Amino acid sequence: MPMTSKKVLDRKRRQHSVRKRIKGSDARPRLCVFRSSKHIYAQVISDERGVTLASASTLSREAPGADEAKGVEAAKQVGRKIAELCEAHQIKEVIFDRNGFLFHGRVKALAEAAREAGLSF
Repeated sequence: MPMTSKKVLDRKRRQHSVRKRIKGSDARPRLCVFRSSKHIYAQVISDERGVTLASASTLSREAPGADEAKGVEAAKQVGRKIAELCEAHQIKEVIFDRNGFLFHGRVKALAEAAREAGLSF
């Protein structure tokens, strides 16, 4: 059995406790954020249908320059891009799912940039 660090296990525990309460619908989908050591990813998910409606990351072509930017700046660009994609799909409100990560640094920068670009949560 592979060893998993306490840090990862704690995040998974927080993630599951939040997922019990948060469900994304077609009217108000879930904006899920994943943060790795190098990149940040955001998905807008409808849990009713089990479909990803929009996604952006520092690796995607849809967020130009995000792969060259680092840290908080890259997260801001991804946040702006995910808000643009939501606007194209007529999504104005989402439920923010920080996926067990603390709300500071890159996660906070992504959320604030999405809010500034017109997304509400």
